[in-house]
Amino acid sequence: MSRLETQQQINDFFSDIKNKTQKQVKKIKRLAMKHNIPLKELRKTFCKKCFSVHKNPKIRVKKKVKSVMCEKCGYVSRWRVL
Repeated sequence: MSRLETQQQINDFFSDIKNKTQKQVKKIKRLAMKHNIPLKELRKTFCKKCFSVHKNPKIRVKKKVKSVMCEKCGYVSRWRVL
């Protein structure tokens, strides 16, 4: 598979992320890493520990830091808000 085909497959996958399983998310992330394709903002749509999709996460913004808590494993992802 070429890099462009992989990029297209990743974009198609994330267009309908709400109906995906943890295994599918893990597989697509590994595919992106294999072809050195950055996910950028797309990586914020799933938990980095358990790969579950954020459907209704607990979100908190405090001191320019956005915190998103995973519903399944309880892991808190933090991103700086500019």
